[in-house]
Amino acid sequence: MTELYALTAEETVRRVKAKEVSAVEIARAALARLDTVNPAINAVVAHKPEEVLADAARVDAAIARGEDPGLLAGVPVTIKVNTDQKGFANTNGLRLQKDQIAQEDNPVVANFRRAGAVILGRTNTPAFSLRWFTDNSLHGATKNPRDPSLTPGGSSGGAGAATAAGIGAIGHGTDIAGSIRYPAYANGIHGLRPTVGRIAAWNASGAERSIGAQMMAVAGPLARTIGDVRLGLAAMSARDARDPWWVPAPLEGPPAPRRAALCVNPDGLDVVPEVEAALRGAARKLAEAGWTVEEVATPPIRPAALIDEMLWIADPYAAPFAAAAKEGDPGANAVLAAMRSVWKTEDVTLADFTAALARRNTLVRAWMQFLEGYPVALLPVSATLPFRDGADLEGAEAFARLCEAQLVQIGLPALGLPALTVTTGLVGRAPVGVQVVASKFREDLTLAAGEIIAEGSPAATVVTP
Repeated sequence: MTELYALTAEETVRRVKAKEVSAVEIARAALARLDTVNPAINAVVAHKPEEVLADAARVDAAIARGEDPGLLAGVPVTIKVNTDQKGFANTNGLRLQKDQIAQEDNPVVANFRRAGAVILGRTNTPAFSLRWFTDNSLHGATKNPRDPSLTPGGSSGGAGAATAAGIGAIGHGTDIAGSIRYPAYANGIHGLRPTVGRIAAWNASGAERSIGAQMMAVAGPLARTIGDVRLGLAAMSARDARDPWWVPAPLEGPPAPRRAALCVNPDGLDVVPEVEAALRGAARKLAEAGWTVEEVATPPIRPAALIDEMLWIADPYAAPFAAAAKEGDPGANAVLAAMRSVWKTEDVTLADFTAALARRNTLVRAWMQFLEGYPVALLPVSATLPFRDGADLEGAEAFARLCEAQLVQIGLPALGLPALTVTTGLVGRAPVGVQVVASKFREDLTLAAGEIIAEGSPAATVVTP
């Protein structure tokens, strides 16, 4: 019999609504699991058990009154620590923000609450949510529950590690350069980067986001099953007037041809054999399910990666270097120094910045036209298996190699497209998977393909570190 903490979100909702188990029982099991495994991985860095149990009791009370408890009735979820949750510090992994207590919930948190989710705890992120690794001077390092020698990914590394280890059924993450998709990949689960505007987000505790973050940063779900990713997306994407970028797009679009593009080496990316095997295996599963799959080249993605880097890090009005110097986090400073060297961030002018915005439109148009012919594209998540933990701290040359491996993760946010990491199995103890991309607001297509690809993967099985 499956332990209560290991139930999928879908099964939790079914059992709680049927009164086979109470939300409080689910919450107690989730808290016990957190207490058991979190010391080994440091994925959750703040939680208040009494609030968890009170939230669960409210779900049970609503059911007792005959009210609809919501899409996520009783489901334990986690919130990334760079996101406002009333009564908790929005640290973003920074000592500078350890006392930045949120006075109201971010729209994602509010939507989770309205959906009947039970917020279990807050998950770790690197300082400034900057790296594909999760370590900071305030909360310490998060470990990958499958193999502590591997990165848990970043910046939503805490969310990925927690979800893989059974600390909650759905983890909340954010993504501007792979920060949902890579932790899902590294921990052997699934993670969705939605279209910009799909999920409302805003932190009242901090300053307004820079234009690059507004155009490219998103919130999204990580989970052990594609069904739970779909359920999390539905709950998280409810309307919230506080985010001007939110779009009332339907979760299900019109029928599309079951046609997929297999892109093993997008824009010349050199992938390791294990990644190529995962991509070809995913393509076979789609073909066996009746899809037409063609191996083709993608439109340009390298220029999109350069635009992401410019809008994210080299924005002349929002560059994080001064704040990083004040924070003094060794990892953040080392990575920013490497970024300066590799991405030439100090050389960017305002004219460069505005030219990049114009160039972006050309690239988006090319990809939108490509996805008209191929409603789904299969691409690598990374060119390699998950990195050795701390591999980005070995100088500019090593950082450049990592950036090349992460080309697709960096490029897609500048294009504004939804992308789903689907884990497909293990190579030894290292997870591997693929990235499923579709046109704007067609997350439904990525999930439909992802469900076929994920069949038989080990993701639904909770891992004990």
